[in-house]
Amino acid sequence: MVQIKVVKAPVPEYAQGVNPVLTLNEQEQSYTVYVGKKNAQGEVEKLSVDERIDLFQRLGRTCRQSNFKEFTLPEEFCLRATLAFAQGFYDPRFDKRDEKSFTIPESVRADFERVNGHMTFLRDLINEHAESLTPEKLAEKAVARLKESATSVGKESALTVNLTNFDQLLSHGFVGVHTVGRGSVNKPCLLEVDFNPSGNAEEPVVVALVGKGITFDTGGYSLKPSDSMSTMRSDMGGAALMTATLALAIASGLDKRVKLFLSCAENMVSSNAFRLGDIISYPNGVTASVDNTDAEGRLVLADALILASSCNNGVRPELIIDAATLTGAAKVAVGTDYHSLLSFDTELVNKLLATAELTRELFWRLPFAEFHRQQITSPYATISNTGSVVQSAGASTAAAFLSYFVTDYQKGWLHIDASSTFNRRGGANLAFGATGKGLQTLAKFLVEYK
Repeated sequence: MVQIKVVKAPVPEYAQGVNPVLTLNEQEQSYTVYVGKKNAQGEVEKLSVDERIDLFQRLGRTCRQSNFKEFTLPEEFCLRATLAFAQGFYDPRFDKRDEKSFTIPESVRADFERVNGHMTFLRDLINEHAESLTPEKLAEKAVARLKESATSVGKESALTVNLTNFDQLLSHGFVGVHTVGRGSVNKPCLLEVDFNPSGNAEEPVVVALVGKGITFDTGGYSLKPSDSMSTMRSDMGGAALMTATLALAIASGLDKRVKLFLSCAENMVSSNAFRLGDIISYPNGVTASVDNTDAEGRLVLADALILASSCNNGVRPELIIDAATLTGAAKVAVGTDYHSLLSFDTELVNKLLATAELTRELFWRLPFAEFHRQQITSPYATISNTGSVVQSAGASTAAAFLSYFVTDYQKGWLHIDASSTFNRRGGANLAFGATGKGLQTLAKFLVEYK
């Protein structure tokens, strides 16, 4: 058992060229972590919150990659430090997961298990390979997690589930999910989950959560190159994030009615797949021209957003949040360290950013204006599923497409282009694959929203 020790001092000079995170005492079987630094005046001061989070993530990653099997965290580790360690310690290789373990302080155990359990679920779900995680399996796992979370707080009766399968999609008007998913042998579906803790059928729906659940994205006939396609099992990251958000919020005492909508499909190439030039007619009167089959996420989200906009006894709820791994443009803009946030509602944006400041998760607001809605016009339909202006802002025009399916889109709607859900190469502090980023912020925001 390797003991972790914390020293409130800078890294000693003899260790700086070896490992800036910690030093190993093999005789004592201990790692020493240094949480101090010298300022410009040569005085010792404490590392900042962000520096400590990074440090403890790197500690967890180092322990996972070491030759040791078991680790004990010190009693002075707070919840934030313990969660950071666990984020770094996480191994996306399911067959290697149980080879190593760590013991945490009893003082943080209950809160740690609540948060980290949902974090691990989120990362595992995104990391699961597409041959096993089909659209219907994604919906099934989402329901199972939500039921488990509700049961843990005695609210199992508060959940109502409605799954619309492939054969029913068109009769319900879910033309986007049907169009995108029909080309796959793994058929699409649309999941609706109603969490109503009051049990009163007339209780207003306060928040609707919407997630993109593309379990694998080839790009369709606008085929992706191999390098871009190899990680496309993660294209359901928005659905996973919204599911985990609701599950963690329920476990954290959510007391308002919330509905979750997941559009689940595979975007494959086949004789039955949708084509460039197809026109999709949505039940709200909007028609969309398919000018790129690799811009499929917005097509399936449209169905769920229409549904969300009338899910409060025929009218829209106060707040709609959607999350989707929607555009490469968002990653070009902010990399994979930030989630991109787009909304007309500045007050709402500021509230979410304030919550993110508390959880130390990174969100960045991207430009979103009325003129972006004019950059997706089509000569054949109301709108095109790609920007019609050369060098248009891809993340902004994607959000503009979605706005055509949100009632009163200028108020109470947050769109998250989830650019930080997946890291294909990993680094010193996190393994490759799903990151879990954004979960703590969104769950806290949902619980505290009034």
